[in-house]
Amino acid sequence: MNIGILALQGAFREHRHMLERLGAHAREVRLAQDLEGLDGLILPGGESTTMVRLLNEYDLWQPLRDFHASDRALWGTCAGAILLARQVTGGSPSLPPQPSLGAIDLTIQRNAFGRQVDSFTAPLEIQGLDTPFPAVFIRAPVITELGAEAEALAQWDGQTVLARQGNVLACSFHPELGQDTRLHSLFLDLARNAAY
Repeated sequence: MNIGILALQGAFREHRHMLERLGAHAREVRLAQDLEGLDGLILPGGESTTMVRLLNEYDLWQPLRDFHASDRALWGTCAGAILLARQVTGGSPSLPPQPSLGAIDLTIQRNAFGRQVDSFTAPLEIQGLDTPFPAVFIRAPVITELGAEAEALAQWDGQTVLARQGNVLACSFHPELGQDTRLHSLFLDLARNAAY
C-alpha cells in the first residue's frame, strides 16, 4: 500500500514510522503532485490554524478535495480530523469560521478537552478492537454532531472521539504517539478495500 501523510506541520513523522512498521510504503505529501499514486492519505495532528495557512500557501485545498472525490481512503487525527470535518466550532469569535474539507459529515469542536496541560492518555473501547486502545489526547477536539452517513466508533466520557464515513476516518486523539498499530492497520484495510 502507498499511503501519504500530509507533511506541512504536525506529527507526520510519527505516522510514517507506524505505517513502515506495518510494511506500508509511506510518502510525505507537501505538494499536489505528491498525491499521485497514493491509496490513502493521513492528515496528522498538529495545529489546525497553521495547517490551514499552509494549505492556502501551497494551494492544496482543491487537490485534497479531488483526492477525496476519487474515493481513496482519508484519515484525520486531531487537527487532521478538524480539517476533514463538515463544520468546525470553537474558534475565536473575532476570526472567520475555520475552513475545512467537508470530507466527513460531522461537526467538530476545537480544543474541547482543554489546553496542553490538560493532555491525557485513556484506555479507549473502539468498535472492532478486542482490547482497549491507549488513546493520547492533546488539546483534543471532540465530535459534537454526526451526520446521517457517519458512525461513531468510539466515545470517551460520553463524547464521540472516533468516527467513520465510508473510506474516511476522523479521530480526536493521536494514535501515532504510542506503540499500538491497530488503528493504522485498520486504515490500511480501508485503503486496500477502497483500491479494489
